[in-house]
Amino acid sequence: MPDHIPLETARRRMNGEDAWELGVGRWEIYFGLVLICTVIYVLAGDGSWPKGAVAAVLLAAMVPWYAAFGRRAIGADRQGATALVYVAGLVALSAGAAAATPESALVLFALCPQCYMMLNWRTAIVAVVLLNIVPAARFLVGSTGAGAIVSFALWTVVVITFSAFFGLWVERIINQSIERRELIRQLEATRAELATVSREAGVMAERERMAAEIHDTLAQGFTSILMLLQAAEPRLADDPGGARRQIGLAVRTARENLAEARALVSAVPPAALGEASLDEAVRRLADRLGEELDVDTECVVSGEPRRLDARSEVVLLRAAQEGLANVRKHAKADAVAITLDYGAAAVRLEVRDDGTGFDPETASGFGLRGMRERAAQVDGTLDVRSVPGVGTSITVEVPAS
Repeated sequence: MPDHIPLETARRRMNGEDAWELGVGRWEIYFGLVLICTVIYVLAGDGSWPKGAVAAVLLAAMVPWYAAFGRRAIGADRQGATALVYVAGLVALSAGAAAATPESALVLFALCPQCYMMLNWRTAIVAVVLLNIVPAARFLVGSTGAGAIVSFALWTVVVITFSAFFGLWVERIINQSIERRELIRQLEATRAELATVSREAGVMAERERMAAEIHDTLAQGFTSILMLLQAAEPRLADDPGGARRQIGLAVRTARENLAEARALVSAVPPAALGEASLDEAVRRLADRLGEELDVDTECVVSGEPRRLDARSEVVLLRAAQEGLANVRKHAKADAVAITLDYGAAAVRLEVRDDGTGFDPETASGFGLRGMRERAAQVDGTLDVRSVPGVGTSITVEVPAS
């Protein structure tokens, strides 16, 4: 189909009209011109006036007959009962006009094509023969000599043969037009289905993205706040200073969570990367974990720190947050080490602890799955190694460019 379809044509196609129906108006102009010329020819002929008037009235009656049945037969009820009734009426009106004046046969140039447009090929040939019976009979009655009869017979064979081939051509065009209409209908339906599927897929992808962002930011922040407040409660009586420190950390975490929430709503980069580089953000995460859990934390940055693609930096930052969140919630570790290595071709982040560990083969959870999906989005890799009772190492590597 062309890229640009006129608005009215597209509207009509969507309403079920095919290309053949869109061209019916041109055929109606042709039919009208032939009918008018025939009436003028009949009235201007040398025959008696009453017979010419009768023929003209019968020919003019074809106009309301077409308006009542023909338009429906040429469109929605093609090859149906309406088409048969209409063509039968044409045969009757044409026969009466031809019986009155032989000049009325001129209208057959308009009536024969209509038969092929409304009926199937074989039925149309029968209708064409019936339309020509009265004019042929008048010719044979008025002819003298065998030569005229033979000439008429040969001419009749030529006309009917041409009419048959014309009918096949018309029927093929109509069938192709109907097939095109069905194809257009199917394409419109498929396009609508694809749009629906694409919209649903987009909604699902955005929902999963938001779920991953909330899990990696807000959910972890709230978990940290809860742990800090729970740790501060038993210290309120015996160690007010330690309790205030824990509460202060909870307040700072709440502020960071608020900043992350605003970043999510505004669709901007993570708050931790707003005004800081990736290595600075990772160092802050390590320092905060050490303060919260009172464990030894180490952050080592090797290579030359530099800005990466925004998506790659987000993947590495979220991996660091998820790795440290797992330490906070499950590891019960005494020491945590974070390594950020800026290589020439790739940047690698490793979060390693000496905690309880787990079996990577049986472990399942939103966090690990989310890290793996994030890494795949930037053509990166995730490697998880853990031994129960020994510790865990999570490594994410992304291309440097």
